Amino acid sequence: MKSVLRLLAIAACLIAAPAFAAAEVAGIKFEDTEQVAGQATVLNGAGLRTRLFFQVYAMGLYLPKKEASAAAAIGASGAKRVHIVTLRDLTAEQFAEALVKGFAENHDAAEMAKLQARLDEFKATLLSIGAAKKGTQISIDFVPGSGTRLLVGSNQKGKDIAGEDFYAGLLRIWLGSKPVDADLKAALFKAG
Repeated sequence: MKSVLRLLAIAACLIAAPAFAAAEVAGIKFEDTEQVAGQATVLNGAGLRTRLFFQVYAMGLYLPKKEASAAAAIGASGAKRVHIVTLRDLTAEQFAEALVKGFAENHDAAEMAKLQARLDEFKATLLSIGAAKKGTQISIDFVPGSGTRLLVGSNQKGKDIAGEDFYAGLLRIWLGSKPVDADLKAALFKAG
């Protein structure tokens, strides 16, 4: 009888466990929640960006609430975060060029014309970083009412770039119809 009660107690604890759990990717832990400009976000999923056979970075996607599709994540209103931890040394040029390429591959000419000036500003801010050594933490946040904010560690780089459409464009790098890494895209919808 005691073992039955013990099993029931364990089952009750499992049922009461939090709905969102932290994730670990390539030894990098992504917390189940993050604060973005004082607003709570939850880990939607985390994954690994690889190129050829090399691990480039681990990434977590934080949204106001869990979303099951790329379209819902891109269209979600509220604070958002893409959190990247580099797994190898990268130059600012490598990182910026890869992001710009992913951005361009997921937008047509008219969309690019509308977003190009802000993309150039974002690229210039990325280039000002100089290098992203292995273990560098980069957050690309959407702050409602302000725009896209780039943080290296906890330090803001550059000024916020206006427009929710610009942040949605950045998300398409990983979540668009031509994501930089299809396996990473799938992983961003599997938290815990």
